[in-house]
Amino acid sequence: MAGRRRLIVVSNRGPVVHDRDANGARVARRGGGGLVTALRSLVEHHDVTWIASAMSAEDKKVAEEAGGEPIAEEARSGAPYRLRFVVHDPSAYDWYYNVVANPMLWFVHHYLWGLANAPDVDHGLHHAWNEGYVPVNRNFADAVVTELEREPDAAVFFHDYHLYVAPGLVRERVPDALLTHFVHVPWSMPEYWRVLPQPIRRAVHEGLLANDVVSFHTSRWRRNFLRSCEDILGLEVDGSSDEIAVGERVVAVRARPISVDPQEFDEIAASPVVEAQEEAIAGTRPETLILRVDRTDPSKNVVRGLRAYELYLDAHPEMHGRVQMLALLDPSRQDIPEYAEYLGAVQRAARTVNDRFQQEGWIPLDLQIQDNFPQAVAAYKQFDVLLVNAIFDGMNLVAKEAPLVNTRGGVLILSENTGAHEELGEWALTVNPFDVAGQAGALHAAVTMAEDERRRRLEAIVDHVREHDIAGWIEAQLADLDEARARLGAPA
Repeated sequence: MAGRRRLIVVSNRGPVVHDRDANGARVARRGGGGLVTALRSLVEHHDVTWIASAMSAEDKKVAEEAGGEPIAEEARSGAPYRLRFVVHDPSAYDWYYNVVANPMLWFVHHYLWGLANAPDVDHGLHHAWNEGYVPVNRNFADAVVTELEREPDAAVFFHDYHLYVAPGLVRERVPDALLTHFVHVPWSMPEYWRVLPQPIRRAVHEGLLANDVVSFHTSRWRRNFLRSCEDILGLEVDGSSDEIAVGERVVAVRARPISVDPQEFDEIAASPVVEAQEEAIAGTRPETLILRVDRTDPSKNVVRGLRAYELYLDAHPEMHGRVQMLALLDPSRQDIPEYAEYLGAVQRAARTVNDRFQQEGWIPLDLQIQDNFPQAVAAYKQFDVLLVNAIFDGMNLVAKEAPLVNTRGGVLILSENTGAHEELGEWALTVNPFDVAGQAGALHAAVTMAEDERRRRLEAIVDHVREHDIAGWIEAQLADLDEARARLGAPA
């Protein structure tokens, strides 16, 4: 990578959450997945200050003891960085997270609202936006401005849909700041953004355009954003360009698909804890193992996937006793009614499959609802078919992670509406996430696929993921940063 840089990373959740152990001693639990893992190389190679919400009571105590200043932290590798907790009013944070960010914005991004019946945009949403989302974003902006006063040459990396307003608030106070924003979710078409009242949808787009660079996982989401800026803000957008003129400023809009660290997954897959989990799976699995690994989020489309499996079993009695679906689901956002209700729907659909087809000695569907990453990696190694049928997904890293360590020539069934499909669709079996019959057919095609074809497809996916890894994702964004600096005439 290029020389060391001063970077400010801003995200709702940070790399560390503090708690107390059984003896009352303070402990720091370091995140091992998602954004934390993706940005680890930034921490290891650059001078990073990470700004994040104080998520636990102990986080708030840490922030109080530090007088609001950053604390010294270390990544898993031992690389030092600075962590600044932002403490929010509890009611404001609840409105920000549980009313606006999830479900409202999340549902807009993933086309999850059934518009004939929901949502009802009432005074509650307006209140949550004005008294929750905006104030929490202002808290983040205040922290960023304070850090920029300390390090004026630092570049600011905002992340995701929790922080759409913050860049504009920073730009107002620090006009020459270098700001970038990565959106990790799909960007829906302009018409769907009209679910939101005009002031809110305009604020979302204007806030993003306060950045110098806005990035998405795919060219599809990038194109949708450009169309939204044209339709909602009335900006002139050249469809063949990847830049938008906003007054005298130019905003670069890029597609930078996130990836994984292949070496890390190789090491995890060979670890004793994963090998023990794999032994347990191998000892009970049938001839053919169909796998899905998801959060219990409505966007993941678990219920339709279970219905597709039910149709498959109905059509292929010769596979009874010979096949099993292992569904490893991480419970997600159960404080939000829509998510709790969806988990109930998943459990009912699973019950229907087993009630219809279960025989002595054979359980067709093994549904496990828990957060168990080693078990997931062990299952990655053992699957014959991997079902990823998300309604919409910004990327879906399961589609990249699982083939990387698979040992059985596993076949990937992939929704055409995942970001991963733009890269891996050539080697996957493509499905429409709403076509349950089509997914059932894809399951049969995957189970009966010739061994040499299975291996060819899997090896192509593995080669692509190893070549386009997480380090490449980081380097591409740093190159975008350098281009933005050059446009502004700032020193690198």
